[in-house]
Amino acid sequence: MAAKVGQVLYGQRPRTAEEVGRAAAGIRGVEVLRLMGASTLNGDGIAMIVRTSGSATDGWPEPQPISVRRCFTVRVSPRSERGEQPRRVDCPDGPALAFAAPPESPRLPYEELRAGLPQVPEGGRVEEAEVRRALAALDLPPAIRTEVKSDGARVGVLLAVESNGFDAQDCLLAVVSPGRTDAWIPPGIHRMPGEGGCTVNNALNPSRAPR
Repeated sequence: MAAKVGQVLYGQRPRTAEEVGRAAAGIRGVEVLRLMGASTLNGDGIAMIVRTSGSATDGWPEPQPISVRRCFTVRVSPRSERGEQPRRVDCPDGPALAFAAPPESPRLPYEELRAGLPQVPEGGRVEEAEVRRALAALDLPPAIRTEVKSDGARVGVLLAVESNGFDAQDCLLAVVSPGRTDAWIPPGIHRMPGEGGCTVNNALNPSRAPR
């Protein structure tokens, strides 16, 4: 079970001590007793003492089942080896650490965006200022970044939250054109780091047709 903690947290993704502890404590049968280090990217990364439990038998000639609790040190760092074995240690005194729920990312307002953007008739003119006013009316939280870009008769829109650099980024794209207004979420593969799916240019020239 202690080895599983290292396997679950193995990888290059940077994590804070709070993130490491929360992830380990979320594994059934694992308690986190100590955390040492601030970030997986600093020095030797993060070391933590975890406590696990299991069953065994004791006694002779009629062995009886007993529960056992053991503690191990697990290291989490980009320099950790895959399958690195945890080291057995004495269990420290005190209760297991408690971790607050992770902060929720702001919800991207797909329906509100689609309904709020201007609908320009065929042969009409799309005004970038009108698109910006529609976005301002959504009263978006500061954590949602917006970009607006004009391209001839069209105006593209991007709504995005900050990426952690490893997972698919959350974003919405939209384009307002004479006769048609579209809003969509790019496919997950296009939202991965380096794929360029969460850009205002992808709103104007999408890698995949809007749905």
